[in-house]
Amino acid sequence: MIIINYQLSIINYQLSMTLNRVDRWQRRLVAARDAAGAALASEMTPYILKRLLQALVTLLLASALSFAIIQLAPGDYLDKLAENPQISKETLALYKERFGLDRPVLEQYARWLWQIITKGDFGESFASQRPVADLLWERIPNTVLLSISSLVVTWAIAIPLGILSAVNQNRWLDRVLQALGYAGQGFPSFITALLLLFFAQNTAPLFPVGDMTSIYHQELSPFGKVVDIAWHMILPTIALSITSFAGLQRLTRGQLLDVMRQDYIQTARAKGLPENRVIYVHALRNAVNPLITILGFEFASLLSGAFIAETFFNWPGLGRLILQAVQDQDLYLVMGSLMMGAVMLIVGNLLADLLLKVADPRIKLSDRD
Repeated sequence: MIIINYQLSIINYQLSMTLNRVDRWQRRLVAARDAAGAALASEMTPYILKRLLQALVTLLLASALSFAIIQLAPGDYLDKLAENPQISKETLALYKERFGLDRPVLEQYARWLWQIITKGDFGESFASQRPVADLLWERIPNTVLLSISSLVVTWAIAIPLGILSAVNQNRWLDRVLQALGYAGQGFPSFITALLLLFFAQNTAPLFPVGDMTSIYHQELSPFGKVVDIAWHMILPTIALSITSFAGLQRLTRGQLLDVMRQDYIQTARAKGLPENRVIYVHALRNAVNPLITILGFEFASLLSGAFIAETFFNWPGLGRLILQAVQDQDLYLVMGSLMMGAVMLIVGNLLADLLLKVADPRIKLSDRD
């Protein structure tokens, strides 16, 4: 009995010492994590503030340039109204005064800019005679939803296929994937949209086309409404993703092949590390940085691609709104839409820089100014 108690006391002592060591290591890890988080925050905060100030200057220059280019177009919105014999000259004069088109161009721009700064007012749409901000906020969530879904689908498919292509370099699988990549990049977006419409027509009513909801949308449960919107997003998302997916797949393959030729990858293999660990832990982590860099440009470029997808699939987004505003020469609506596109580009680039810092702490944000 005495021997058993003695052995139990030894076991308790060893267990307590082990727990103390684990506790010390846990405290060190927490302290290291907190220190890294504080260092990251201390570097990110001034960087974000600096980028926001630069963004204001960029938006100011972009707005001035856009306003000047729009003025180069012959005529304006009122010229189309003047062709209607039912609209009198007095009415046209009232519209011209109401929208400020009777003033010099510089004064028009200054008034528009001052309204934004003081009131957050982007002006009034000529065609709908509604505030531009209201029209934009109705459409922006729809376009952002479509863009984010397209990004998720693109990256979820292109990255694994790019890795497969690189791992199986010069084999039949690599050749097939490269052929798919070339074909995807060579396909114009409108051809892709037309083919998808043809596919939807031959499989109707499997895939809905037109608008982002069904006619019975309001009668559905909350979960049913989400499913209904997601079902309507399938074809527009595919139309937006095909070209982006092809380019990203080829870029992933090229970057991963470059990294796998580096000396430290050969050293990792010589040390006997499993091939999966060499590829997914060592190689892919260093190959992903250039892919993150293009993320900001990819997010902004989806806005231009949304013109075609939203038009073909009747998706009520920002792309269709901009296209209609340009056709109607709706000055303030065009300006507001262009500013939203510039904001998306700036936000996308900022997010890409911050993600690069998170993915690779060795990167200094000050070097990316």
